[in-house]
Amino acid sequence: MPRPTNAPQPARLALAPGFLGAIVLMAGLALIGSKSYVWIEYPAAILAAITGWFAIQAKQWWFVAGLAAIVVIWNPVFPLPFPDIAFQGLSIAGAATMIAAGVLIKVTPSS
Repeated sequence: MPRPTNAPQPARLALAPGFLGAIVLMAGLALIGSKSYVWIEYPAAILAAITGWFAIQAKQWWFVAGLAAIVVIWNPVFPLPFPDIAFQGLSIAGAATMIAAGVLIKVTPSS
């Protein structure tokens, strides 16, 4: 059965912030342990919060937990004292979470 033309189409609004967040987290692997790492913390937390907002709008709650963890771990105001090796593993896991969220979150615009 064909879809009516006036039905709202789902959009992947989280795709761009999800991929950008993954790029930032992977680029941050080179800066872990230096004072310049704060330049990674700000965009990583902000892009995870944006992607999390799209997950809330799409009612895909399983992504909200992972994205909230990224916001807390990469919070530049109150940084968590993890060892460098832990940040490396968390960066890879965070990048995978951001990519998965960006690809799988579909927001249907409300009328």
